[in-house]
Amino acid sequence: MPLTLDQYADLLDGRADLPMPEAPDIEPVKAKPHLPPIEGIRAVLWTVYGTLLNIPTGELQLSSDDDVMMGIALEKTIHEFKMWAAMSRKPGQPSDYMREIYAKELANLLMASSQEKLPERAAEKIWESILGKLKKEYRYDTATMGGTGEYSRKISMFFHMSLQGTGCYPNADRVLAELSARGLIQGLLGDGQVFAPTQLRRGLRRQNPGIDFDTVLPPAYRTLSWKVKARKPSDSLFLAALESLEAKGIEPRQILHVGSSLDRDIAPARKLGMMACLFAGDKGSLVASPERLRDPATRPHALVTDLAQVAEIIRG
Repeated sequence: MPLTLDQYADLLDGRADLPMPEAPDIEPVKAKPHLPPIEGIRAVLWTVYGTLLNIPTGELQLSSDDDVMMGIALEKTIHEFKMWAAMSRKPGQPSDYMREIYAKELANLLMASSQEKLPERAAEKIWESILGKLKKEYRYDTATMGGTGEYSRKISMFFHMSLQGTGCYPNADRVLAELSARGLIQGLLGDGQVFAPTQLRRGLRRQNPGIDFDTVLPPAYRTLSWKVKARKPSDSLFLAALESLEAKGIEPRQILHVGSSLDRDIAPARKLGMMACLFAGDKGSLVASPERLRDPATRPHALVTDLAQVAEIIRG
């Protein structure tokens, strides 16, 4: 049976010959926490990147303006999946030629028609298309990697692991475990590719090897943009998250959404009747301004500078 994304990530983590970039340094924000008690909360929905997971620029990128990092990530991907021999040879470095191919396929993906105003594109489709352009002699271990779709997802995850280092913010494991023990349902709500849960699982296990990822964040409540095909602050994404909790009898006012952007997290959550908490623990991910903090439409119900503070504000 082919490896799952989690199993493949574990395999990569066990290799000493495969150094990956680290998460960026955290830049504390000069902000005062606002921790009013919030009662009646039955569920907490977390943004992944920039809130639970620290990542360069505060969000996952399909490409990078950093030519050095982009070149390294593409070179590592070509080498790892033994693609060079099956590519049409051109003068120069393999990564230079792959950069041209990748940029073209990314542009094609972004131009694909969609009825959604803020469409999300599945990153693995880029690599699925690239695989289709390799020479017919190209082979890989299907027993381990699966069919083309599964293989493309693994390539996509590897490429992004090589491009942007990730790691959980302090106390992510602690707050998730505490709220789960208190009986609250927790889920994910935000932008993310199919491998986002795997990246989060890796980060949490580095903080606490014994954490049960599927218990603290059940798969049924992970609403991510790749699956809904819509990015924040699309109503489609937020409504899908509300629908997943409606079956449990949970109303919007009983849901606390935690995110790091006033316009892409707080505003849409408030508009749909949810309680909203701004994570202001890192300048690298925080998207807020004094004016927007004062605006009733984007003003959060609470502001935390440490994830552990989320557990403090939830009462009853």
